[in-house]
Amino acid sequence: MGLSNGFMKYTRVENDWIKPDLRLTNFEEMHSYLDDSDRRKQAARCMNCGVPMCQSAIKLGGMVTGCPLHNFIPEWNDALYKGQYNMAAWRLLKTSSFPEFTGRVCPALCEKACNCISMEKDYTDDKDIKDPVTIHENELYIIEKAFESGYMQPQIPKVRSGKKIAVVGSGPAGLAVADLLNRRGHNVTVFERDDRIGGLLMYGIPNMKLDKKIVDRRVKLMEAEGVTFITNADVGNNTDASMLLNQFDAVALCCGAKKARKLNVAGEDAKGIYPAVDFLTQVTKSVCKNNEGEKPAAIADILSTLDSSNPDMNPSGKNVIIVGGGDTGNDCTGTCARLGAATITALEMMPQPPVERQANNPWPQWPRVLKTDYGQQEVISLTNNDPRIYKTTIKEIYQKDGHITGVKTVQVEFRNVDGQRKLCEIEGTEKELPCDLLLIAAGFLGAEEYTAKAFGAELSPRGVVNTAKGPESYSTNVEKVFTCGDMHRGQSLVVWAIAEGRQCAREIDEFLMGYSNL
Repeated sequence: MGLSNGFMKYTRVENDWIKPDLRLTNFEEMHSYLDDSDRRKQAARCMNCGVPMCQSAIKLGGMVTGCPLHNFIPEWNDALYKGQYNMAAWRLLKTSSFPEFTGRVCPALCEKACNCISMEKDYTDDKDIKDPVTIHENELYIIEKAFESGYMQPQIPKVRSGKKIAVVGSGPAGLAVADLLNRRGHNVTVFERDDRIGGLLMYGIPNMKLDKKIVDRRVKLMEAEGVTFITNADVGNNTDASMLLNQFDAVALCCGAKKARKLNVAGEDAKGIYPAVDFLTQVTKSVCKNNEGEKPAAIADILSTLDSSNPDMNPSGKNVIIVGGGDTGNDCTGTCARLGAATITALEMMPQPPVERQANNPWPQWPRVLKTDYGQQEVISLTNNDPRIYKTTIKEIYQKDGHITGVKTVQVEFRNVDGQRKLCEIEGTEKELPCDLLLIAAGFLGAEEYTAKAFGAELSPRGVVNTAKGPESYSTNVEKVFTCGDMHRGQSLVVWAIAEGRQCAREIDEFLMGYSNL
């Protein structure tokens, strides 16, 4: 620990948000960054505490806390404070495959478990001391410094094993599998069904949260290290699964959990209703098409491209309703705000969370408190109203000439019915709302089955691929076929997908070589 009283000497200072009225004019990233001196002060706040819960990833009270990657957080915070940037990057990359991704899109499980938060009033009344270390932003600073300085050079294996691995899916889990197995010396080919590499990172996360140039930068680095990428290869459709089984020594299925949940209400067959990820994909493709040069894509050009691909998905001037209050719903909110939606309403089935942490939700559990994210902030700045409506869902969809025109909503609550907890309508709370575009961000039902079935891999009742030795293993019922990420655990976070990809890579390595040093 470079500065023993850093957490008392310096207060928590975060990267600044670009003001909503400015960031709504484009799809560029939304933060300005601290300079070197201020960032090193933030690293000095890390206590190198005796029990770093930030890197624990243990289950407490039914909730997992801390970093699933078990990052060496105190070590690289100390190196950052001392200005030892290469040392910081070396320790960070020891456990984290892609800090440039998690440093942007991870909700920072590590910070919620930071020991600074545990300093209750018995010890100090100073709120600044009890604020967690800016672990998430320190991580991003370290990796971006590493790219800027030239530290991030291709690490080409000196010896090749001769073993060939096919990775199906190029999202965070697939990239993590490919990265580690290639570094081990195996020959890795990644098959991606879309036209660009990155999976969820490329098309499921809006450009303002994760600039696609950052994804492309990592892909180019991996290519230079020897990984082969093949796009427009939809395994189970235009690419034969048996070919992969015959030509490769192992196959890793990393296809995500993109089977969208439906509302199952009357009128759902109307035009103008889309799964949220399908909507975000089309918008991001429009952004990418108009963002090839150095100049950011103009909103008018994005809308024009969106009109040419699917005008029903264009939210400009429309009444948009988003079902689901999670990260994906918020991404839809921010996207529609940028593209000029007339109104934006976000329906959340659960009740509004409390503003402050409750007694039954102690540190280091994830705090179940009200969070106003960037998309909601932007709509509030435009309308002076929070777009979220809690304890509400859609009961019926209205349409005219086959296109959605409105919805009937109803308030809901959980009640004990015959000894079971059930979601029930609240009588007399029905409302009608105009709607021209309905986006479903209510979660996923598991993996799309066709790729798993093409290999003969079994699916669980939850719609994910079964693993032969239980949930902590990655081998399927089919010899030499493995799975990880959302396709294995269900809908989850990017950081969990990367963690699973790394663990799956080790299991594949053991299968191929009889042991593993990963």
